[in-house]
Amino acid sequence: MDTDIGALTVIFTEFYYWVTVPLMFLIHVGFCMYEVGASRRKNHLHTLMKNTMLIPLVTITFFFFGWWIYFAFPNGPGITGGLTQSDNAVPWSQLMGTHLGGPTVGSDAPIMGYGVELGNAFWARLNGVFWAAFLLFSWTAASIVSGATIERIRPTAFWILAVVIGSFTWIIDAAWGWHPDGWMVTQLGYHDAYASGVIHAIAGGFALGVVVVLGPRLGKFAEDGTPRNINPHNKWLVTIGLFLIYTGFWGFYVACNVPLIDYGTLGGAEGKVNFTATTIYLTPTTLSAIVFNFLMSLSGGLIAGYVVSRGEAFWTYSCGLAGIIAASAGNDLYHPIQAMLIGAVGAVCAYKLHFWVERKFKIDDPVGAIAVHGYAGFIGLVIAGFMLWGHPATAAYHEDVALINPLGQFVGALIMFVVLGFIPAYVVSLILNSMGLLRVPPAVELVGLDMSAEMAEEMDAIAVSEADIAEARRLGLLT
Repeated sequence: MDTDIGALTVIFTEFYYWVTVPLMFLIHVGFCMYEVGASRRKNHLHTLMKNTMLIPLVTITFFFFGWWIYFAFPNGPGITGGLTQSDNAVPWSQLMGTHLGGPTVGSDAPIMGYGVELGNAFWARLNGVFWAAFLLFSWTAASIVSGATIERIRPTAFWILAVVIGSFTWIIDAAWGWHPDGWMVTQLGYHDAYASGVIHAIAGGFALGVVVVLGPRLGKFAEDGTPRNINPHNKWLVTIGLFLIYTGFWGFYVACNVPLIDYGTLGGAEGKVNFTATTIYLTPTTLSAIVFNFLMSLSGGLIAGYVVSRGEAFWTYSCGLAGIIAASAGNDLYHPIQAMLIGAVGAVCAYKLHFWVERKFKIDDPVGAIAVHGYAGFIGLVIAGFMLWGHPATAAYHEDVALINPLGQFVGALIMFVVLGFIPAYVVSLILNSMGLLRVPPAVELVGLDMSAEMAEEMDAIAVSEADIAEARRLGLLT
């Protein structure tokens, strides 16, 4: 390390992102509890295992090509240029492993749009924790899809779909719209600081594409098309799961920021430092700002959800999450009262749209994932276009870079929800369905997807009992 300050900066930044990983892991724990609570007893093991096994599958594929996509594709490619250099993200690079040597902190070797202050010297020490933070975003995107497909999708089909969104489509949208030099940011003025679209709208659109092909659960709709309630078997698990997701969202928000490294190079800042972090776009913010807006948007969503659902617990808690997601696009710049109101509007819209789409198009979304993440995220992006109209979308601002505007946000929302969300999921699901690999057979769905495991456990228990009885007779303990 060249200086004590440089050493402390690296140590702090490394620890900063390392802490976000276990916090975001709680999101995945929450999703597992949430989905098990929402599913029926006969499907618990299937629900849990399909969500568990996405962890190794997405992790490995994200290591081999997902991380590379983020750095290689900010230009489209071909919209504002070709592929960009990404030496820190190719799987055979020395930076993608234990690397205790390499250039010093003072090295002027810039990587992608983050400039000299995040050159090889920093990637040598921070690449793993950056990679892990983005990986947890990948898990989150895949888990959102998982909730919408419970009780009827084949595990293998879901795992294929999880890799498609977790290591491919969402990281493409991150390269386009969640990178300081992404073409959507520079050309459209797209701004999505805490991922209303980059994670949530794309995952909601992806889930919708799968569910359209997958179809509803048996018995969900009456003969006249009226939807029936298939209530969560355990609302306590659902409640605890959602509170764990709220908790994990703290790590999610923090991981969307970049700790201040060299304020003199960011957005032309000079003189006294008046911010302590930047967004993913390297625009100034503070942790205090996101604390205000996170809690106010959560509160707006919870209150609106309680009112619109007339106190129904499942939707009250879900609307709290929808409130956060709706405000997330602009929570780096909103006033807390704006965040609260936007959270409330997003929650009400998500709730209303869920039941309208269910009745109109016979879409079965057991946990409301499409509405809470997809519709709320889409609406939040559009609102941000009006509320933040004229603000710089990125710290890489110059006269050729677009400012935040309603049209750019709307087009960006369509790209997230439809182009990178719905369409890839619909196409892959059609292919899997044509091969008979998407949905479990009706007989299996009726008796429960855990049938084979439960029968095996029952047979083992019977065999052990018979062995006990035989041994007791041999010893003369039974006649």
